[in-house]
Amino acid sequence: MGKITTKIRTVPNMILIGSTARNSGKTTLAVAIIEKYKNWIPVYGIKVTTIAEKHAKCIHGGEGCGVCTNFDNDFDITEELGNTNNKDTSVLLAGGAKKVYWLKTLASEISAGIEAVLEKIPPDALIICESNSLRKVVEPGVFVMVKNTADNQIKKTAAEVIAQADIVYENYFQDNFDEVIDQISHCIHLKKTESERF
Repeated sequence: MGKITTKIRTVPNMILIGSTARNSGKTTLAVAIIEKYKNWIPVYGIKVTTIAEKHAKCIHGGEGCGVCTNFDNDFDITEELGNTNNKDTSVLLAGGAKKVYWLKTLASEISAGIEAVLEKIPPDALIICESNSLRKVVEPGVFVMVKNTADNQIKKTAAEVIAQADIVYENYFQDNFDEVIDQISHCIHLKKTESERF
């Protein structure tokens, strides 16, 4: 039997942000990008949580959010409605994203899951997405890997895709993103009519 290959979905209007460790600042970077573009183009946010199997142990070490233990479907999509909390999705919405979706998906169903999310987003929007694993099935306009300078460990999901990063950004937590946002602007491959606005 031949090897099964995953078809890569090209999403040129997506800025995909991964990170080498937790608390790396990828959401802070995402909000800075939203701030730059929200007055020029509709910006939508996506957060992807990949789960190995249904009712699995928490991927974050049992912090009790219930995502893994209460997971019954192949994937689940939740729209952030602006609850006042510090969830990444809430932060993206508060930062100016038009809508934000949280995709919780079995690793084996990530392609189907992201297709279902993309159906909810207008084709002329800019998409800011937080995920490492999504790079295995999506080729975005630009893939930024945020390297946590305070944590030398690299998550397995980051190690698997860091070689595909267009930009590896070493975050020294000074919240100065001008240079990396300029790099992103030069890398992203949007359609000509959209890129003229950037």
